[in-house]
Amino acid sequence: MIPEEWKLLYHNALNKEDDVKEFRLEGDAAVTFPMGRLRLESTRNPEEGQKANFVFWCPLEFPADLAITWEFRPIREPGLAIMFFAAKGAGGADLFDGSLMPRTGEYEQYHHGEMNALHLSYYRRRWPEERRFHTCNLRKSYGFHLVAQGADPLPPVADCTGFYRMRLVKRGDNVEFSINELPVLSWKDDGITYGKPLGAGRIGFRQMAPFIAEYANLNVYSIE
Repeated sequence: MIPEEWKLLYHNALNKEDDVKEFRLEGDAAVTFPMGRLRLESTRNPEEGQKANFVFWCPLEFPADLAITWEFRPIREPGLAIMFFAAKGAGGADLFDGSLMPRTGEYEQYHHGEMNALHLSYYRRRWPEERRFHTCNLRKSYGFHLVAQGADPLPPVADCTGFYRMRLVKRGDNVEFSINELPVLSWKDDGITYGKPLGAGRIGFRQMAPFIAEYANLNVYSIE
């Protein structure tokens, strides 16, 4: 159920090429719709490390208080999926400002580059330690600050039978995340430990090669 105080700002079915024609890709990836839903995968060899990873940014900037919902299905492991949100350029610049250093998908550019953001790692299966013990991690940057962690309920690819409903809410100083209505993590930013709370900004999907995933029905709501 969508609360009454949520007002839909943006809906994207993510089911055809025209739906993402204004999205911005940083890094090298194939953007396809083989089953009428967005499929993302790196086109580079995973042995290239961070150079093989990418970010796919929604073209709009959204307010500080928002809710993001989307459907997610992992297709091939290993790999990792992240949702960036409240992403802004250094000094309050627009994330796509031409004065900022170019970003090419390498993770350090996003946590120690010319930007600030919150980043939710909600499917972590890239390294053996991540596959042995599944967690969702919330980080805040500038910096690489792990601010919250919760158990990841998603099964391995072999046991996934459909899409999972992701819900991310940022209201005031609070962040909450759930999967299929199951609460996964929550965090309150005290505005001191890791700097001032982040406000309005952009959202984007990140993947770590050789992961393949599909996405559908991206919605962004303002919270009154």
